[in-house]
Amino acid sequence: MGFLDQMFDSSRKEIKRLQKKVDQILALDSQYQAMSDDELRGQTVLFKERLAQGENLDDLLVEAFATVREASARVLDMKHFPVQLLGGMVLHEGNIAEMKTGEGKTLVSTLPAYLNALGGQGVYIVTVNDYLATRDSQWMGQLHEFLGLKVGLVVHGLSFDQKKEAYGSDITYGTNNEFGFDYLRDNMAPTKIQQVQRVLNYAIIDEVDSVLVDEARTPLIISGSGDKSTKLYELANGFAKTLKEDDYIKDEKAKSVMLSDDGIVKAESYFGLTNLADMENMEISHHINQALHANTLMFKDRDYVNKDGEIVIVDEFTGRLMPGRRYSNGLHQAIEAKENVKVNRESKTLATVTFQNYFRMFNKLSGMTGTAKTEEDEFQTIYNLNVITIPTNRPLIRKDLNDLIYKSEKGKYTAVTEEVKRRHETGQPILIGTISIEKSELLSGYLKRSGVKHNVLNAKFLEKEAEIVANAGQKDAVTISTNMAGRGTDIVLGEGVIEVGGLHILGTERHESRRIDNQLRGRSGRQGDPGSSQFFVSLEDDLMRVFGSERIQGLVESIGLDEETPIENKILTKGIENSQKRVEGRNFDIRKNVLQYDNVMNRQRELIYEQRQQVIDGKDMENEIWTMTETLANAYVNMYTGDGQYYDDWDLEGLTKHLESNVLPKGTVVFPEKPESREILVDTVLGECRKILEEKKERLGLEQLQNIEGIILLRSVDSAWMDHIDNMDQLKQGIGLRAYGQNDPVKEYTKEGFDLFDDMILRIQEDTVKYLFNLNIQVAPSEESKDKIVDFSLMKTNENEIEGKPAGPATAQNKVGRNDPCPCGSGKKYKKCCGA
Repeated sequence: MGFLDQMFDSSRKEIKRLQKKVDQILALDSQYQAMSDDELRGQTVLFKERLAQGENLDDLLVEAFATVREASARVLDMKHFPVQLLGGMVLHEGNIAEMKTGEGKTLVSTLPAYLNALGGQGVYIVTVNDYLATRDSQWMGQLHEFLGLKVGLVVHGLSFDQKKEAYGSDITYGTNNEFGFDYLRDNMAPTKIQQVQRVLNYAIIDEVDSVLVDEARTPLIISGSGDKSTKLYELANGFAKTLKEDDYIKDEKAKSVMLSDDGIVKAESYFGLTNLADMENMEISHHINQALHANTLMFKDRDYVNKDGEIVIVDEFTGRLMPGRRYSNGLHQAIEAKENVKVNRESKTLATVTFQNYFRMFNKLSGMTGTAKTEEDEFQTIYNLNVITIPTNRPLIRKDLNDLIYKSEKGKYTAVTEEVKRRHETGQPILIGTISIEKSELLSGYLKRSGVKHNVLNAKFLEKEAEIVANAGQKDAVTISTNMAGRGTDIVLGEGVIEVGGLHILGTERHESRRIDNQLRGRSGRQGDPGSSQFFVSLEDDLMRVFGSERIQGLVESIGLDEETPIENKILTKGIENSQKRVEGRNFDIRKNVLQYDNVMNRQRELIYEQRQQVIDGKDMENEIWTMTETLANAYVNMYTGDGQYYDDWDLEGLTKHLESNVLPKGTVVFPEKPESREILVDTVLGECRKILEEKKERLGLEQLQNIEGIILLRSVDSAWMDHIDNMDQLKQGIGLRAYGQNDPVKEYTKEGFDLFDDMILRIQEDTVKYLFNLNIQVAPSEESKDKIVDFSLMKTNENEIEGKPAGPATAQNKVGRNDPCPCGSGKKYKKCCGA
């Protein structure tokens, strides 16, 4: 780093500012060492009392950090280094701490976690997989529990009671997926006691770049089964397999594919169509596009694996399997058809949120990683997070060698094999990074043929991960790994390894993101250990083939290399990094675009979830429902009186039918023979509504009626919201075409999205009012008491019930068969309605 760079490096200024507090913490060392265990534990109670008396967390920081530091020495036999104290302060202030591998990020998190947990609102520590969440909760949890805090763990497969208890803890460890899904589930829960999360107070995200950048393009989705046939996926796949390269146009940079003119002619012939572009053929066209995508851009053992007849996604950034996650919009079904496994029905989205918008809801957010500076603009723009680089405890002495660039992939792998053999003979441990399962197995074949004993770590051999990583730093070890070994675990050097140069990292391909390459390098050289790293690249690698500049290609051609002779050239290495920067910039634009669309949904989601939560919290909804009733009464009267000045211009018969179809029971609406004003019509409708409500209140009691109003409103909101998600998704799928008409697709999506939202609000109002006033209630004494109870078994709606509208609760009186008509009156089978 040059002198000017050092002078203006913002991290250095922050570190200098925070160093004063580090010195204060260190000065308390002997005082806290002299405390007994009970005295040290007692600090937690004292801190909470001081907070209650008006002090804030910043006032407690120095003493709280000193407490954690001493407790850690006693419980974990680890005492925080000064640089770890710096990292803890950076996290507490709501920033990202960039700390090199091996600098003890897991221990760093205990400092701000303890301090912020003192406030009593809970702290989430977010990790990228269940293994790390479990490990850290058990390992660091000992320290927090020693100091009197309760520690919880949220991972996949827990019971409701276990989750509820975990979220009620002072500090809760878990994965980003599980936290996000539980947020969605909570906002689908029918009662408060069925919700598990508390207020979103403070989150510390481990591997923050993986969570907030790499996974930001993929929303979390809770879905239910759809009812469309899967036959068309199989037909489209059969057609896609007949096509030649001239029949479609593929853009690997944009990861898109479409039929060429020749392909369109073949599609029309294959499916017996006159014009594929006609509106009635949109569904077939969509299935063809997804089948093309699956067959030309999605690859087995790179993008997904076929595990026991199930297609499981492989995370492109970590190399891990993602069970339970499915590609959306029919792509997953298209891959199932391609791989000749059972094609599951397309799902219906019930709830969805992006990680971007979920984590932006926290009152305070922070994160830590070894690699964040390359994405600093994104962290600041989207999350308002600054990246502060923390100095290493010991100087980094790893040697990062220049890239070796080969003309062909075969020449590269031959050279990699020879390099591994050469270093292996010295006993130096080697970690070889590959970008996919397929490539890891290809290289394994090369090493087997050369007689080099090695281990392979990829998503297919996940159960051996801990054992393989633990042994990767031992003498003579050779480990081939996908990006899995780049995250979360330190590779500790074995005996005699320092003398042979430490761990050598050999990258077999540059990743689209420089961060992923830096993570791989970072497995070596921890805590001042020796080590080295080098990347072997070929012009046939995906990055070079798709994104490499013509200048790089031209330079290699002018040199006239054979397949096995490498180039070690700073200009070429710089060119590769520039290619990576271009891809990173493009991916950032994609994520920003995703966020722009999701921000529209997010504002709507917040409004709906806020109203939903009010109902669940027990707020009396009587005034809100009466306002809905007044709104609808005025709207309907205006609809059927129009511009007519006098009653004989009004369609009172139409108004009566509409009201009896949508609000009131038949025969209840009787208008004056010659009404003098619209107001009289509105008053007549509202007067009838008041009568019905008063009668229900008298029969049920106020409390029961309020409960029923809440249930009906909740069901109306949930049903309308789920349909609205589908409508918004369909709008988004087609909105990109507006760009051809010189319209901004995001602005168009925003405008039309809020029109759809208004329509949804109207539907909620109609459904709520309709079900409330049409509810037929039987009140019967219970066996245990004479108090009034509500039996919903006779709840019915009007004959012209529209399919898809919310249905009332199912019968509690007579046993209903799964294939019987639902007693709520929806017209659906019980198993598809309330029985679901």
